[in-house]
Amino acid sequence: MSNCTGSDGVGPEAPVGIVATGSYLPEKILTNADLVDMVDTSDEWITTRTGIRERHIAAADQATSDLAARAAERALSQAGLTAVDLDLIIVATITPDMFFPSTACFVQKHLGASRAACFDLQAACSGFIFALETARRMIEGGGFRNALVIGAEKLSGITDWTDRSTCVLFGDGAGAAILTRSHDAHAILKTVMASDGNLSHLLNLPGGGSRNPTSEQTLHDRLHYLKMAGREVFKYAVGSMLNASNEALKQSGVKIDDIACIIPHQANLRIVQAIGQRLGAPVEKYYLNLDRCGNMSAASVPVALDEAAAAGRLKRGDLVLLMAFGGGFTWGASIIKW
Repeated sequence: MSNCTGSDGVGPEAPVGIVATGSYLPEKILTNADLVDMVDTSDEWITTRTGIRERHIAAADQATSDLAARAAERALSQAGLTAVDLDLIIVATITPDMFFPSTACFVQKHLGASRAACFDLQAACSGFIFALETARRMIEGGGFRNALVIGAEKLSGITDWTDRSTCVLFGDGAGAAILTRSHDAHAILKTVMASDGNLSHLLNLPGGGSRNPTSEQTLHDRLHYLKMAGREVFKYAVGSMLNASNEALKQSGVKIDDIACIIPHQANLRIVQAIGQRLGAPVEKYYLNLDRCGNMSAASVPVALDEAAAAGRLKRGDLVLLMAFGGGFTWGASIIKW
């Protein structure tokens, strides 16, 4: 069988992978000192319990699609593609512009990606990994060539700024990746995904859907803000991301010592430290922006991935491990050959 490919590097055996990344963080920065003036907390309390020192907050006139489009434009520029080259746009988010149309359709409009099929994917903080695998499979199945995958959130819009246990955690931002089939792509080797709906009550946004339609009562009860049972979420997050990572390593025949860089969901420094101890990887292998960005849900992993690539942390041929955990519960891990 011939291994020859065309001039564009595409051939029957070319892997599906990432050819470019991009990210965007809003200009406004909310520090721990700022939060001290808003709720009963302190910089020391936030930092020691979460590792977060500041987070980016979107402007009042910025929606999730605006953040997503900025990240997408940077990824397209890096890939040397135009918006009309895109066949597919998937946006992973829990903070859509509105229930419908999809945020992906608003991104399409912003970019002028007239040829792309568009939809949103909701897997909370695991959303980017779920969307990445969805796009990979759709390209492998034929009919799609260039896919734009975005994790984007305006969590400031669903944060209860009177609840000191949650408002210190979250930030806004967006990260994007362009996927295609090419021998020059950073191949996605293996992805493991899982969910447990029995634990949905531990992390959710109760109001506004068909279960609790918007009413004076849901507004009075503050049901339109994110709710989280922190200690329980911590326990499940550590075990779930650890299991997903170990399974992805096992299925791909890779050992943790072979991984050059680990990019975890940036939820809480203590969670990352607990996973690191059990996974057996030194802290130097982890890329963290948690102190600067906070928890950005579906945007956390792609923003960190783009930053790690821009900082030179990812070399050609490196094995990269992505891992995430979110409401649902959902969790997953991906191994990428950079």
